Amino acid sequence: MPPITPPCRGCAGNSLQPILDLGRVPLANALITADRLGEPEERFPLVLYFCPDCALVQIGENVTPERLFGHYFYASSFSDTMLAHARLLADRLTDERGLGPTSLVVEVASNDGYLLQHYRNRHIPVLGIEPARNIAIVARERGIPTIDEFFDASIAQRLADDGIRADVIHAHNVLAHVPDPNGFIRGLRQLLKPDGIAVIEVPYLVDLIENLEFDTIYHEHFSYFSLMAVERICRRHGMCVRDVQRIEVHGGSLRLWISHERLGAENSVASLIAAERDRGVDDFTYYQAFSKRVWMLRDELLQLLWRLKTEGRGLAAYGASAKGSTLMNVFGIDGCLIDFVVDRSSLKQGKYTPGNHLPILSPDALLERRPEHVLLLTWNFADEILKQQEAFRIGGGRFILPLPSVKIA
Repeated sequence: MPPITPPCRGCAGNSLQPILDLGRVPLANALITADRLGEPEERFPLVLYFCPDCALVQIGENVTPERLFGHYFYASSFSDTMLAHARLLADRLTDERGLGPTSLVVEVASNDGYLLQHYRNRHIPVLGIEPARNIAIVARERGIPTIDEFFDASIAQRLADDGIRADVIHAHNVLAHVPDPNGFIRGLRQLLKPDGIAVIEVPYLVDLIENLEFDTIYHEHFSYFSLMAVERICRRHGMCVRDVQRIEVHGGSLRLWISHERLGAENSVASLIAAERDRGVDDFTYYQAFSKRVWMLRDELLQLLWRLKTEGRGLAAYGASAKGSTLMNVFGIDGCLIDFVVDRSSLKQGKYTPGNHLPILSPDALLERRPEHVLLLTWNFADEILKQQEAFRIGGGRFILPLPSVKIA
């Protein structure tokens, strides 16, 4: 009996069409401690769908947010790229919006305070909303007031009832993580001052499809957004995408400037929506070749890894990331090919990757153990990582970049 197709999480329609079936995989950030290596791991279906009614691309499975984000291993402060990105954006918003001691900046999914610290350092009041309790503790220890709850319309209304309204709301790489995007946008409307602005960054669907970024598909990412899909959800709840920029972070993202509807939109919004229509982003035909391209990439990468292994080359991987978990589990890359994974985050070191149970070590292990090749799972930070690992590369080490086609650097 075929699986029941779920309703669309954007418009509640019942016409979802499957794009790609990645099988049953473990939760991408469910790192394993040594004492749990012998325990069975739960796996969940991972199928990507397209909604012809509202153009929202999404997965069908609904793992509870509490299970996904209640305890989290990703801390943005371990990335120099993200720290620099946050500082530049905070400085820009402070100057453009004239923010000061009487303003309020709120960040949803504020992580360890990596962004809000830049406002705090300029004496602007801030509030973080971060559901991962372990990460919220880190933020508070750094002096960032943080509520450890999931953001939705109810918490936004509670804050508004207490007189807390925001001049600026940041929501970076979080809209994709919410199972109910409609409730999220309603929450922005309730928490945002009448003349306030919400700045949302979200991985861009067009880059995912055209650059074959299938590894960004995992259970934490419920939705994959084109501008037209976001704009339709915002309009449904009295909000407006005022401006849009394409930015390079995370393999290609949209930066959306969202306000109350009465404030209107810039020409950039209509231009990008028109470009999406020209590409056919709102038509299932646009997605039909994606699955075949993914499996062709699998064959290409595995052929290279097995050739290197049979030649006696040492192989490791860089980045115990969610995208790395998807790539390795879907492609069947395990300890037969990869000896260990390194990651800069001390939160991950000493643990094991989900599914294939590879040990996670410090990047120092690359110089200590000297593998000849390293599979770069966090390819979205390639420039930063290749620079950091210059000594390893001077010593003859090489990195394998898996997407959108396999190459060695």
